[in-house]
Amino acid sequence: MLSLQGKVVLITGLGQTTDEGWGIGAAIATLFARQGASIFGGNRSLSSANRTKKRIEEEGGICDVVETDVTSSPSVKALVDQYILVSNVGRSEPGCPASMSEEVWHSQVDINLNSLYLVTHHVLPIMEQQGWGSVVSIASIAGLRYIGKPQVAYSATKAAMMQFTTATAVIYAEKGVRLNTVVPGLIYTPYTQALAQRYAPGGDEAAYMRKRDEQVPMGRMGDAWDVARAALFLASDEAGYITGQSLVVDGGITSSTGRV
Repeated sequence: MLSLQGKVVLITGLGQTTDEGWGIGAAIATLFARQGASIFGGNRSLSSANRTKKRIEEEGGICDVVETDVTSSPSVKALVDQYILVSNVGRSEPGCPASMSEEVWHSQVDINLNSLYLVTHHVLPIMEQQGWGSVVSIASIAGLRYIGKPQVAYSATKAAMMQFTTATAVIYAEKGVRLNTVVPGLIYTPYTQALAQRYAPGGDEAAYMRKRDEQVPMGRMGDAWDVARAALFLASDEAGYITGQSLVVDGGITSSTGRV
């Protein structure tokens, strides 16, 4: 079940900034490699990507990485020549339309939305020519509902990612190419730890983490492996009749009437 044996998987944003814990991209790459896939990764920081590559190779997996700017068409074009694509890049900056600068708005659109356009722009013709392929994008529940903090650009671009994927999935359905989205909720990663260090009231990081746990109906944040397992399912042959869908992985937040 869920075997990716013989598949080559292209993953953007698989870098890991620390040896402690697991980021979403690193967990996806590692899990896919464990299921038999050969991993080819593009990441803004080559040193971060090499940290994930080392982890995979230490387990006997196959991984190669290159430095990639997912907001640059030539950089993306040099990356994409594979058949399964996982688009996992994103960044959240605070601000509402009145307070957010145009520069921050455009940078958020570039990294969160234009990156998805660029990778699919270059990889879909290859998939169509081969007659098969799978694209899995990583969005956020911020694209479905307000999650308690003003981050309008992040929310807007994540919502756009989901509709971009859905519309494109319909266009490519008869061509043997599937496109789906994983929609994580509150996930504990090294990035979450960095947010706690930046935003925890009074510097109380433990209280910040407890608050996030309490916001989830299941009583805890998810982790990178929860997202990775959902991505693996959507990329696998077992999901061969699933396209244009958003799989929410959030411990029940979007089904709850409570505030987050």
